[in-house]
Amino acid sequence: MSLPRIGVTLPQVSPYAGPEAVVTVAQAAERLGYHAVAASDRLLIPAGPHWNNDAGLPEDHVWESLELLAWAAAHTRRIRVVTGILNTIFQPPVVLARRLATLDRLCQGRLVVGIGQGGGTRLPPFYIPEEFTAAGVPAGRRGAGFVEHTAAMRACWAPDPVEFEGEHYRIPPSKIGPKPWRGSIPLLFGAIARPTIERAARLGDGFITTAVDWDDTRTQVGWYRDAGGTGTVVVNIIPTTPGEPVSPAAFTGAVLAQLDRAVAVGADETHIALHLLPMGAAEQAELIEALAAKLGLPAEGAGDAA
Repeated sequence: MSLPRIGVTLPQVSPYAGPEAVVTVAQAAERLGYHAVAASDRLLIPAGPHWNNDAGLPEDHVWESLELLAWAAAHTRRIRVVTGILNTIFQPPVVLARRLATLDRLCQGRLVVGIGQGGGTRLPPFYIPEEFTAAGVPAGRRGAGFVEHTAAMRACWAPDPVEFEGEHYRIPPSKIGPKPWRGSIPLLFGAIARPTIERAARLGDGFITTAVDWDDTRTQVGWYRDAGGTGTVVVNIIPTTPGEPVSPAAFTGAVLAQLDRAVAVGADETHIALHLLPMGAAEQAELIEALAAKLGLPAEGAGDAA
């Protein structure tokens, strides 16, 4: 089996998140030969009486993804740091563009950014209206507003002077920096519906989705390729039932089965959702060590993430 590149998510959900936990998993992933560590965006979890968490989202606080990735990057040397998914329209494009470029410069070009518009019909991303209310952004900003937001961010990464004029966002002629390490940052578009996947093929540097149903995932990847998408296809995999502990042997078996399916649908890269497991960083590191041994991943120093 020709494996896709493999990454793992960082400890991001309380009570298992924290500085030591992030370093433990990030350094283990790098030492064991994984390609990337990832963190996603979740602004809040509703607490109102109407809330029904039928999508199985984390019930506790989710730590901020960019700060987690910066901390992981500071304690590693080669492994890629990836957002999947970052709900970009919750922040002004010039603010987010500078945050991303700063992180990219600090980690010397190891950043890859999966982006989304803060809504979908399934997990993940999962549309939570309360997030738009808290961010002060109308839900109608999705779609064309998301496309414009992405263009404005990319404008900030172009040579100075930067200028952007749009319906929702305007940047007067300005010097804006820092600029990304390699001049730009790869943007992988998260999408579920066919029109948004085709938009990813036109505008993104790749496509990112989550394998909730593998038949659906195969269809989504097909839509992306049929629309002319030639970028990286990342498939997030959830190897076990979220919220349930698992042994190293059971975890390895579950991931191997998912990797077979990822290869079959044409994934270039997979990210394993470790953060959904109710266990500490040492136990998570044990899981990925057992998996790396089974897969024969290259040990630290045997290759580069670029």
